[in-house]
This record gives sequence, C-alpha cells and structure tokens, in this order.
Amino acid sequence: MSTILFSAWGYDVSILELLSAVVSFVGVLLGTTGQRITWPWWAASSFLYMIFFYQADLFASAALQIIFILAAYWGWRDWAPTGAKPGALSARNRALWAVATIVSVSLLTPVLARIGAAATWSDAFLLVASLVAQILMVYEKTESWVVWLIVDAAGTVQYAVLGYWFTAVLYFAFTLIAILGWKRWNDTYSH
Repeated sequence: MSTILFSAWGYDVSILELLSAVVSFVGVLLGTTGQRITWPWWAASSFLYMIFFYQADLFASAALQIIFILAAYWGWRDWAPTGAKPGALSARNRALWAVATIVSVSLLTPVLARIGAAATWSDAFLLVASLVAQILMVYEKTESWVVWLIVDAAGTVQYAVLGYWFTAVLYFAFTLIAILGWKRWNDTYSH
C-alpha cells in the first residue's frame, strides 16, 4: 500500500495515503449531517491513517487512530439510529476541557521529543485536541466542531511543514467541513 500511485508537484502520493484521505473525507462529511453511518467510515479511515502515520514516524498521530477506532465503536453504539441530537457544554465544562487540553499537551510534548517523533508539540496538540473533539462528538456537543476547526487548521500546517502535501490539503478541506459541521449542528441545537 506504500506503492506510489502518482506524483503531483514533486510529491509522491501513495495508494495508502490516497485511500486514507478518501475514506476519511467521506466519514468527516457524513459527520456534519449527524448520521450514525459516519462511525464505520471513521473507523476504516483511522485504521488506514494509523498505518500511514506510523510509517511517517508520527507516533502520536498513529496512536490517536487507535483511540479514534474505539471512539467510532462508542459513537456507533451510543448515537441513536436516527443520528445525533446536538447539545452544548456549560461554560464551566468548556473551561475544564480547555485546561485539560493545555496540561495534557504540555506533558506529552517532552515524551514525544524523547522518543524521536517527527513532530513534538504540534503532534501532541493534534493527539490531545483530537481526542477532546472526538469525545465531544460522541457526546453530541456542538463544541466538537469548534475544536475540530482548530485541530484541522493545525493539522494543515503540520502536514504541510512536514511535506505531506496531500494530507495537508485534506486537513484544509476538513477545516472547511468543520465550519459546515458547526453550522449544521448549531442550527439543529437552536431549533
């Protein structure tokens, strides 16, 4: 699967990276609609990206995919067959999630540096904030899309800096999809 499928602007796109991106794109797009079918797509894309990130020495991102697979099962099990029924966090819970994210990133960054990860603080942030966003999504909180917006923008930058252009473009698309998801879920919650 690490066979190069095509080259674009000097960047080699592997079959694995392309397949991971397509499956992930479908899963995230389905997530904006609140449909339960999003979860099998997320699990499949997470499995594929776990392999891709491991091959790229992005260990925190690879480990995160295992968490995403477990969360996909959790989401599939807990969302109603009719889909998500979005709600909002209290101001206190928003603050607690923000502090937990900052502390966790601060603790994980030096660990990644010690094991020789390709990225440290940015990969730590992507792992922790993605975990937060995923948990909030499973619990059907509209704030999940705000966190995804920030994570996806940071992922766009990280993958571009590391030269993974195809994945950087995917994360840019995810950033735009997060805006759509936030609007859709917020509109559902408001009615």
